[in-house]
Amino acid sequence: MSGVSAAAEDEVLDVVDRDDRVTGQAPRGEVYARGLVHRCVFVRVRDAEGRIFVHRRTASKLVFPSAYDMFVGGVVGAGEDYGEAALREAEEELGVTGLGQPEPLFKFLYEGPGGAWWSYVHEVRCELPVSPQVSEVAWHAWLTEEELAARVTGGGWEWVPDGLEAYRRLRAHLEPHQ
Repeated sequence: MSGVSAAAEDEVLDVVDRDDRVTGQAPRGEVYARGLVHRCVFVRVRDAEGRIFVHRRTASKLVFPSAYDMFVGGVVGAGEDYGEAALREAEEELGVTGLGQPEPLFKFLYEGPGGAWWSYVHEVRCELPVSPQVSEVAWHAWLTEEELAARVTGGGWEWVPDGLEAYRRLRAHLEPHQ
């Protein structure tokens, strides 16, 4: 748990079952240490030109430190709903206020490196100047769909596994609509 503030470790999360029903609550540190299923949000952020916000996580992150991600987001707090968490996390990580409500797209149970959590994928347009949260974001850029796809398939960047799974599912989700 090195590099995680006591406040973050103590943040209380809802613990859920495989059907996303709340079964209890526990501090974030305990949730990760015991591998308890919880809730997270993923928000794909596009700028006015349609480019996607991509960033490298800071080395102090609890899970997947220094890895790249094509979503902003994080854990859903106890009693918080997915939509509230999506807006809160997007505004926090981007360093903006007044962002529109992210559009919910789909939800899936991620099971892989780092543990298991319900992951609700959202999308939002951000035309505000961003000032990413320095405790969360070490580097960022706006990439086109093509540039992002090339980075994902071309190797060289270590991506967060849950974000990569969400990206694959999002592409499959959007294909019928394109």
